[in-house]
Amino acid sequence: MMTFRELNLAIFRHQPIDHVLWQPCISNWIHTNRTQGTLPSPHVSLSDLEICDELDCSVRAYDLGLCNPCLRIEYPDDVQVVQQKTPAGRRTCIRTPVGAVTSLTRSTAVTSAVTEFPLKTVADIPVIEYLLEHQMVWWDQDLFEEHCQMLGERGAPTLFFPRINLQRLLIDYAGFETTIFLLHDAPAAMHKLLEMIDRTDDKIYEVLCRCPVEIINFGDNIAADLISPTLFERWILPYYQRRSAQFHKAGKKCHAHWDGAVKSLLPYCKDTGLDGIEALTPLPQGDVTLEEIKAGLGEEMILLDGIPATHFLPNVSYQELERFTKQLIDMFAPNLVLGISDEISPPGDIEKVRFISQIVADYPI
Repeated sequence: MMTFRELNLAIFRHQPIDHVLWQPCISNWIHTNRTQGTLPSPHVSLSDLEICDELDCSVRAYDLGLCNPCLRIEYPDDVQVVQQKTPAGRRTCIRTPVGAVTSLTRSTAVTSAVTEFPLKTVADIPVIEYLLEHQMVWWDQDLFEEHCQMLGERGAPTLFFPRINLQRLLIDYAGFETTIFLLHDAPAAMHKLLEMIDRTDDKIYEVLCRCPVEIINFGDNIAADLISPTLFERWILPYYQRRSAQFHKAGKKCHAHWDGAVKSLLPYCKDTGLDGIEALTPLPQGDVTLEEIKAGLGEEMILLDGIPATHFLPNVSYQELERFTKQLIDMFAPNLVLGISDEISPPGDIEKVRFISQIVADYPI
């Protein structure tokens, strides 16, 4: 029988596989329950990787913080980052020779959220552009080898990297409301910034195309509630097409993380050039059926995940979970990395992860 690592690579290479790869993302469940003191007793003394071993499931490396830190993005000495704890949260000020931007992050014991983004007005754009132009990117091979040793045969080395153009504005730089208003009120400045993100990303892709990781994720958190087909066609589709071709030329495979509503964007899947889509979420949690996902991906693209996270809540029976899992395998294997769309939530029943491990161990494909 293939190891989890061998299976992972074989699926993306479209080679014959001998069983289903079950690779749920459970880091948030582990972290939250460990922090709150609610981790079930069998897992209290185990490391994150040991919990995955105990549940007999594969590991998506970046879910447990492996491999991703090996991509280093740094700034020159004339960029200063100052952080300060305040009653409202952690305030970060980034100073550059062309100005400064500030952001605010509120945190609890188990999570955090940005409540003030660094890009607030057109006046902040030069600072973001300066950071993009002067970023330095390199690969930490020593750390990668250390992480590979930790990962072992639990899964293939994988990583994700800074979100692409529009998604970076929506999630990292400006937030949804400011991005949409600025695209309307200052289109020339915003289009220039988006094009600069695309151009300066060349530094990142040069490093990624030379790095030893074979499977790379666009960790974009695409959601049709925020991205219209018009915006997708203008900014995201051509980016995926260009960069997936670049990865393929370098002998790598790539997939993107779409974890929100997707019905209006599914028709674009096969045009992206991507090898697969991660976290597509079917009903009742998402807005599409398994049949619609299948039509969107076609016969060649790989589905990563597919089981709604809501199926791991106590109100969904084990019988329904088994029925759905087997239907999913029948429809998508062998082009399937079975997982949770997009991860089990903290109150989820972790024993359902073990239950699916038992299903896939005996299920023919």
